[in-house]
Amino acid sequence: MTDATPATPAAADGQIPVADVLAQLPHGMGRLNEKMGIELIEAGPQRVVATMPVEGNTQPYGLLHGGASVVLAESLGSIGSALHGYPDRIALGVDINATHHRAASSGTVTGVATPVHLGRSMASYDVVITDERGRRVCTSRITCTLVPADRLG
Repeated sequence: MTDATPATPAAADGQIPVADVLAQLPHGMGRLNEKMGIELIEAGPQRVVATMPVEGNTQPYGLLHGGASVVLAESLGSIGSALHGYPDRIALGVDINATHHRAASSGTVTGVATPVHLGRSMASYDVVITDERGRRVCTSRITCTLVPADRLG
């Protein structure tokens, strides 16, 4: 398979309008992302960016929950993988890991996913999550398998 072309043409920088990306996903960003307040800012196979509020996504000490960071990372890597495989293949996560570097207790965190590998049957992304001061909160890597779209249906 060659790199798939999204239904909506990408801009010169490879980015696809966020509304068009969400229209390609069968359930938009999904209920979990909505509950967590994740907002997709930019998207394309080469770079996916989203924000998430710390408030409402904390653990008992009032700090950003590590699991919330992983949800943000998985969402970004999965969207990038889905855009890479579209329209012939869909992305299904098979592995994710995360290293939590520092705490965030307020404001908004931003996740940026960039590809490590974009293949025919697999895609991997590094995801860096930073706080409002640009300090790294978490580093994650996600790998998705790319399966033929007609296999799910």
